[in-house]
Amino acid sequence: MARIGYQRVSTQEQNLARQDLGQVEKLFSDKASGATTERPALKELLSYVRKGDEVVCFSIDRLARSLGDLQGIISAITDKGASVAFLSERLTFSCDKDDAFSTLQLQMMGAFAQFERTLILNRQAEGIAKAKEADKGKPLAERKFKGRKPSIKADEVARLREQGLGATAIAEALGISRASVYRF
Repeated sequence: MARIGYQRVSTQEQNLARQDLGQVEKLFSDKASGATTERPALKELLSYVRKGDEVVCFSIDRLARSLGDLQGIISAITDKGASVAFLSERLTFSCDKDDAFSTLQLQMMGAFAQFERTLILNRQAEGIAKAKEADKGKPLAERKFKGRKPSIKADEVARLREQGLGATAIAEALGISRASVYRF
């Protein structure tokens, strides 16, 4: 029986330090959005957890940002005979305890986390729209909104093309789509 920790922040720049979990035997940490369950440390945690283990998470929104994902992750852990404890909310879920009040609290807190995520995305979209409006006619160097940084390096595509590789081979080598190769 092990006490296993899980921490998550949304970006590489953010710090995990405020999520104090106390003494844990194994710690899994992600620097990725909670909007998806496609997180390396979360997947590792779910395959690592065993019967009798306790998974400790600082708060519900650190585990998931949608109610469906939250319920799915908790079920995956409790189905293995382990429990999940959320320190901030002081809630614990286990396979051998069917507490209707805790389930209600989980669903309410999960719904609030999902609601908060929606508000964040709406505010972000509004801010981008305003920045784009203010940027009209300005040179790129003076713009507030520059978009995300390119994930594909044109010089890499060109180098592989000069080596005689076709679009499919370049796409596979760089882990991108053929359509992206053709754009360059």
